[in-house]
Amino acid sequence: MNMLFCLGCYLLGSFPTGYVLYRLTEKKDIRLTGSGSTGATNVLRTKGLALALPVIVVDLAKGFLPVWLGSRWFPGQAWVPLAGAFLAVVGHCYPVFIRFRGGKGVASSLGAMAGLGLGPFLLSLAVFCGVIALSRFVSLGSLLAVLLYGPFRTVLGQNNAWGWVWWAATFLLILFRHRDNVHRLISGQERRLGQKAVGATE
Repeated sequence: MNMLFCLGCYLLGSFPTGYVLYRLTEKKDIRLTGSGSTGATNVLRTKGLALALPVIVVDLAKGFLPVWLGSRWFPGQAWVPLAGAFLAVVGHCYPVFIRFRGGKGVASSLGAMAGLGLGPFLLSLAVFCGVIALSRFVSLGSLLAVLLYGPFRTVLGQNNAWGWVWWAATFLLILFRHRDNVHRLISGQERRLGQKAVGATE
């Protein structure tokens, strides 16, 4: 039963929110513009906040629901909601429905963090928003928010072995998905929030 739940979490994460909404409004594949990602940041750059907001909400829910449901359906099996949350993020990044080319997993990861504990989530969210406000680099804010989530949980006394495994695996996945952004940050070529996307160059 828990394996079926984890499979369901991957399929839930695979729902390509940005791709679907962009296709409905523009009749085009969002992966052919901007960063080539289906995530909310690319939707924001190409279509604006009105379309990006529902993408953010749904993608947050894709990470939150596996934690919320898994903790209730599988009490005493702490690994199940965490595995489900990780697979939802994997699904967001590599969605089976659109040939495994999706987003970068940040919103779904933040949703899972919210389900795992409000305190560490709020601290990571503050890092995310603060870094973006100061630097206007969404990628930098995303990476630091996920990186610091594990230490935040530890400081607040909420971490355990499975929590560390989930955090480490999720951060490595997010880092891998942002590898091009990291290279551009280092070289000073990363695009800031507010700069318009014109082609699939990121």
